[in-house]
Amino acid sequence: MHTYYRYRGGEQTAGALIIRFYHSGDQIRGYIRRVADPAENDTIFPGEEVEPDDAFRMTENKNQGPDKQPIFVELSEGVEWNPAWGKLM
Repeated sequence: MHTYYRYRGGEQTAGALIIRFYHSGDQIRGYIRRVADPAENDTIFPGEEVEPDDAFRMTENKNQGPDKQPIFVELSEGVEWNPAWGKLM
């Protein structure tokens, strides 16, 4: 089971990955962004919304190698954590 960390604005370093979940109609969708240096804009992947399982899988794939960092999750208003997704700290 994967462990994820609750996103709290401004605490993440450059290179950190954040999954933001939100409601799209009656479904939960998400997008991924990589935190950039303060002088640059964050990178958003992908340009379209994805289902939670796909967002987690894509984020894990982008978070490989020696620079691996914790993965953060931002839950928009009304979105609750699903324990099946893993552990949220």
